[in-house]
Order: sequence, then structure tokens, then C-alpha cells
Amino acid sequence: MTFDERVRVASVVVDEADGRVPVAMGAQTTSTLELVRLARAAQALGADFIQVSCPFYFEHGEGDFEEFVQAAAAAAPAVGIIVYNTFWTSTGISFGMVERLAEIPNVVGLKWATPRTDAMEFEDVTSHFSERFTIIDNNLYFAFSPMPALGAKAFEVHLCNFWPEWGIRLLDEARAGNYPEIARMMVEEAMPFYKLWVEIEREYTSGDGYLDKLCMELVGLPSSRCRPPTRDVRERYRGRAREMLEAIGCPRIIGAGGGADGRADG
Repeated sequence: MTFDERVRVASVVVDEADGRVPVAMGAQTTSTLELVRLARAAQALGADFIQVSCPFYFEHGEGDFEEFVQAAAAAAPAVGIIVYNTFWTSTGISFGMVERLAEIPNVVGLKWATPRTDAMEFEDVTSHFSERFTIIDNNLYFAFSPMPALGAKAFEVHLCNFWPEWGIRLLDEARAGNYPEIARMMVEEAMPFYKLWVEIEREYTSGDGYLDKLCMELVGLPSSRCRPPTRDVRERYRGRAREMLEAIGCPRIIGAGGGADGRADG
């Protein structure tokens, strides 16, 4: 989206939320100047947070990223900053950098993802910094290690875009410590979605949100294609996506029956 489109979307969301829930505005960009403009716009329209990740394309170092975050923090001191560790497209954040980010007062959250190694970087940062930051689990570890016990307070999962009840159930099970049920949900209901996503990425196009948007269309929610250069997946993968949704028990599929508890009728 253009700068103006991003601000307009955030403004509509803030108006619709009307203070009932906090709003985080995406502020990913490769330009410090644009980041400062986005941060100031978020503060002016009343967003609670912005999400910032390391600039991509060039491999910027941690010092570059620290100054990038500091610029946003200074531009909009009333806005909380959520730092997103997108190690797969840019420089990953080290434990030492997390320590330095903790010195910036309005850096309030970490959307935390790490490569999986024997050093347990994900658990290391989560356990050490959960009292300083709100940790958002972006590695989908809720099913396989006790992230809430280490202090993680939120998770990111794409199914919520078309099946919000699923995310509520996952949180309820996490609060209850019912990890066998969480593992079942992840393997039987989440994994088929992610496997189809990876298949599309390998054989047709790449980007983010294209399968979410197709699934939203299939359950009757307003949707569209992703903008180029991501190619339109809707005609090519509509049948495969419908089969996946039916197999995982997603409700409200157009043309299929659904139960009131958020599961499709068997």
C-alpha cells in the first residue's frame, strides 16, 4: 500500500475499534524517513502501537536497526513500538540487542521468532524479557513448549483471519495448560493450512496473506487478491483451499453446513 493508504486503513480501524481494543499499525519500511512519518501518523490518529522490523534488501547491521527504532521512538513517544524479528528477510536480533532495546521506554513488545537451534534462542529471550516486553510468539511454539509459562502473552497465527473462534480456543487451552489439545489443534487444524501455503509458495507465487484472503472469500468475508507482484491465487487454488477448510472443520464455508460452536457439521 502507499503511505496514504496505510494511514487511511489504520484510521478506519481506530475509528471502528473506538477504544474497545488496542490497535497496532504496521510500519514496515526500508526508509527511516518514511518510518518517522508513519510513527507520527499513528500517534496523530490514535493508534496504540506500531510494528517495526529491520529494513530488508540490504543486510543492515544491528547498529543500523537500533538507530532505525530510536528514530521511530523519538518521533512518536506516545506510541508503543512492537519490534518484529524478521530474521528470514533481514538481520536477526541478538540477545544483546534485545537488552539495548529494553532501554528505549516506548519499545513495549517483541514479536518474537528465531531459527530453531540447540541454543534455544526463542526460549532464552522469552524467559529473560517477558516482564519488560509483551512477547508475541511468532514461532507457533504454544503446542510444543510452555511459552505462556515463560511469559509469552500472545501468539500470531493466520487462521484467525477466517476462523476467529479457533484462536480463542487456542488461547483458552493455553491458559488451561492443555497442551495435548493444543498439539492436536496445531497438527490437525493449523498444519494443513500452512502446508498448502508452503506448497503455493514453492510452485506458484510468494508473499503474505494470499491464502488468508482466499479462505476469507470462501467463508463469505470481504476479500480480494493480493497486490502484484504476488500473483492472484484465487482461481488456481480455490478448490484446494476449499478442500483444506472442509478437512480441518472450518465453519461458514459457502455452500457447506456449519455448527454453532465454531466447527463445521460432520
